[in-house]
Amino acid sequence: MNVYYIPVLLYLLLIVVMMGSILFISSLVGKKPLTDIQKIPYECGLDPAGPKEAYVPIKFYVIAMLFIVFDIEVVFFYPWLIVYKDLGIVGFIEMVIFFTVLLIGLFYVIKKGALKWE
Repeated sequence: MNVYYIPVLLYLLLIVVMMGSILFISSLVGKKPLTDIQKIPYECGLDPAGPKEAYVPIKFYVIAMLFIVFDIEVVFFYPWLIVYKDLGIVGFIEMVIFFTVLLIGLFYVIKKGALKWE
């Protein structure tokens, strides 16, 4: 075994011993039975009321996913704007193609009515 690994092994051994001792001490000190008040979920200082299952329309998830997709694609415009002069006409044509695909996707989403909130 290489002598350069001995400090690493000692460090790992020290970490394992410290983790074990911290977990052991916390299990001794920290175990206390929960009261009925502590078992109630805390929601902004209010007692939870109503059904436990909350209905969230699928439209919310669709709009959230569309926002993420279009937001991430628009972020690609920033680096392109920084190096616009260095890319020349080829970079400009590639960005026009990218922007066209983005617009086609946006028009498709609008045509399907995915952005209408009813």
